[in-house]
Amino acid sequence: MTKPLIIALDAMGGDFGPEIVVSAASLALAQLGQGVRFQFYGREDHIRKHLNADQALLAASEVIHTDKIISSDERPSIALRNGKDSSMRLAIDAVKDGRADAVVSAGNTGALMATAKMVLKCLPGISRPAIASVFPTRSGDIVMLDLGANVSCDAEILTQFAVLGAVYARVVKGVPTPTVGLLNIGSEDIKGHDEVRAAAAILSSIKFPGRYHGFVEGDDIPKGEVDVVVTDGFTGNVAIKVAEGVSEFITHMMKDAFKSSLLAKLGALLAYGALKRMKKRLDPRVYNGGMFLGLNGICVKSHGGMNAFGFSSAILVAANLVRNDYNRRVAQEIEQVMNQESFFSAVAAGQGGNSA
Repeated sequence: MTKPLIIALDAMGGDFGPEIVVSAASLALAQLGQGVRFQFYGREDHIRKHLNADQALLAASEVIHTDKIISSDERPSIALRNGKDSSMRLAIDAVKDGRADAVVSAGNTGALMATAKMVLKCLPGISRPAIASVFPTRSGDIVMLDLGANVSCDAEILTQFAVLGAVYARVVKGVPTPTVGLLNIGSEDIKGHDEVRAAAAILSSIKFPGRYHGFVEGDDIPKGEVDVVVTDGFTGNVAIKVAEGVSEFITHMMKDAFKSSLLAKLGALLAYGALKRMKKRLDPRVYNGGMFLGLNGICVKSHGGMNAFGFSSAILVAANLVRNDYNRRVAQEIEQVMNQESFFSAVAAGQGGNSA
């Protein structure tokens, strides 16, 4: 008999807690089928208030009670010290102990990353985990990392991120040979920090599960110039926040424009079908789910303010990572990269250049 897919859910995380998490699990169950089970961690009475109304989900679920919750503004260091019995920590522990295949939480991002890294550890050959997510572009969806886990990264870590992103694009998105670009302030070889240029030298000289494209600039991201965009967490977080802000600004301006006159309202009515398709294509709920790639266990972060549909997308992201055996594939690819003589030569050359 096939082993069921078990997903641990931090039911108390996010802005809305169990109401959204339970509804999201119900939506995910409808898509994933009978081979999935859920573990809800949190205050049992709050969870069952919503769970008992859904008999199909109830039959596929288990509730693990705890009164302890990590607040959205709690510092990661305090969460590590005081959150041992929290809904977030218990859900992560379930993955570590093999009682669950993945964990999904909408809770405090810093606390989730710090706790997951401490409990699950990194995969062999990976120095630091990265937050990754998928975004729509002109030519299809791309994956971008890091989006905030690591403020600064050296060349070797950026190389590891390239492998993490390329394996995701290959095994989950189905891209046979993903193109990988390093985010930079220009496409010329002389541009950028020493670390970025050293990472470019490594990726240009080694074999990894993708093809190194070169440097990409900020405006190349929405064009879909590459399948994977690699950067440090500071730059990546700024880039994605700007993109989200521009998207909201354009949406606001379009609404104002279509309300500006009777003729504009008529135009909006005539363009309703096209606008609906565009809205669906750019719907942030569809792309919800920040993946903590590089950990020795599957952990996915949902945006705290997402509704049930958005949270269900994060659950599906976790399920896809498990079902595509992502971590095993990454471990294999990283080992192959690190066994290459050209990798060590390029790293040594890059370190020498950085110290000059």
